[in-house]
Amino acid sequence: MSLTAATRAETTKLFSTSIWWILAIVLFVYIAFTAGVLGFVFSLSATGGLPGEANAPALPEEVLPATLYSTATAVGYVFPLLMGTLMVTAEFRHKTLTPTFLATPRRGRVLVAKLAVGVALGVLLGVVGVLASVGVSAAILAGFGVDTQLTSPDMWAMLGRMLLAYVLWALIGIGVGALVRNQVGAIVGVLVFTQFLEPIGRAAAAFVDGLSDVTRFLPGAASDALVGSSVFTIAATGTGTSDGLEWWAGALVLFGYAIVFVVLGHLVSWRRDIS
Repeated sequence: MSLTAATRAETTKLFSTSIWWILAIVLFVYIAFTAGVLGFVFSLSATGGLPGEANAPALPEEVLPATLYSTATAVGYVFPLLMGTLMVTAEFRHKTLTPTFLATPRRGRVLVAKLAVGVALGVLLGVVGVLASVGVSAAILAGFGVDTQLTSPDMWAMLGRMLLAYVLWALIGIGVGALVRNQVGAIVGVLVFTQFLEPIGRAAAAFVDGLSDVTRFLPGAASDALVGSSVFTIAATGTGTSDGLEWWAGALVLFGYAIVFVVLGHLVSWRRDIS
């Protein structure tokens, strides 16, 4: 089977199931709700609508749009990561890789086909996440009389980098799924690292000297650096803008994680017997 045919087969596998659009709907609702809450609180604080000084971080109005729009990647990156992981682990779990490898004995070609589909999946989920965060945030900002900056080329460049981040996270997920065959173990590992271990490490870096030199190379921090803005950098910088790597360096770090996981998955697990 040629790479084109293998890619077509992998596309059919993914989009003939319901998991991708269910996760897309959950992603949209989650990002829209989060962006709405943060947009209301930050906009109210920035425009002087909240009494006192400790109610919310008082972000400057000029950084509000980027910070709120980046909610799609700051809190939504776990969706392409999980979807990429499920693309592979579901096949191990249900043994559907057996007929796939019989039809395409060159297993590396199958993995490349999955990566190609992962790129399309990342773009699709990225568009959903960006539409949710930008749509809700821009409406709230306009309601408070804050410039949405949607006519700025720099803002559109940031939105493009957000789509790139989603693609890279999907590829990392495919690599993780190829390396960790057990579906439950892979999902639990992804959630524990992304929702607990890395956030705790990045939070500790604000209080421990020198730790930020290490944590900025973690995947979530690299993703924020690629985008250029994140709600999670407010505590560290007070502005919501990244104080870590340059955007291109963040992209290279994320791409490096994807390469490492995919190569390790291919060498350690992908070539082993399925059952």
